[in-house]
Amino acid sequence: MVFEIRTARPKDAAGVARVWAAVMPQLVKTARAIELQLSRGRSQEVLIAVDGPDVVGYANLYRPPADAEAPRVRITVQVPPEYRGRGIGSALLTALTERAVALGAGRLLVGVSDDARDFATHRGFTIGRRMTHSTADLTAAREPLEVPDGLRLVTYDELEPRQLYDAEVQVRDDDPSGFSGGPQYEEWVQTSWHNPDGRSDLSVAVLDGDRVLSFVTTTADPDRKLIWSNLTGTIPAARGRGLAKVVKSAALARARDAGFTVASTGNDAANEPMLAVNRWLGYRETSGAWTAEKAL
Repeated sequence: MVFEIRTARPKDAAGVARVWAAVMPQLVKTARAIELQLSRGRSQEVLIAVDGPDVVGYANLYRPPADAEAPRVRITVQVPPEYRGRGIGSALLTALTERAVALGAGRLLVGVSDDARDFATHRGFTIGRRMTHSTADLTAAREPLEVPDGLRLVTYDELEPRQLYDAEVQVRDDDPSGFSGGPQYEEWVQTSWHNPDGRSDLSVAVLDGDRVLSFVTTTADPDRKLIWSNLTGTIPAARGRGLAKVVKSAALARARDAGFTVASTGNDAANEPMLAVNRWLGYRETSGAWTAEKAL
């Protein structure tokens, strides 16, 4: 098999979407959203492996801040099962590593599936934290919990993007897995707030006045009747009040009423508070993944 490694372009979006669907079918990541990311995203460098017209592998690297000293750089390498064992993953990883070194990275962080652990360890990565993927049957979704007195529940249609971004930064920055980072505000508005896969009517937040305390961002694939909880979180100052149950029960009920049948999500396996919320909502673990790190 002859393949080429090159930078991804917006016109490659459909091929990239097929790679993601083959490797992580529980995600909602359509060609429309990928095309937007490739067109407007600036925080990632994206490479693909191509064999003629076919995209047979995908990789990305999140650029570190210019002033960071030997930072840990988050990467992704994905090869569909039918193309594995042919050197594609190794070639993508080599290209990413060279680029990370050029950017001054000190470590690499990647997520690997259960069946890719050997690939990572054989290339010098150390396996770290376990991650879980879970699904729930939306036809059996609970009715939403009541909102605590003094607070109000809104959909994202009723928010300004800055309100959500300020809360999201607080949540993603204390994720122990290291996978919840995101771009700066201007790029976030273009690629996340305006994500074509996003459903503002199925994404909800609890507010105290105008301040977002807890939220869940939902992406959806109507063709598969599938939703993905892209990020659920409560800002540190508001934790311990059950607000994650409030927002997520509301989001799942809205998705059920909109005709969706399956909810999917991912979590750090040590995040017991969120895992407990998901079990209460009917989620059951379907697969696992791991963080893996390597010093450069």
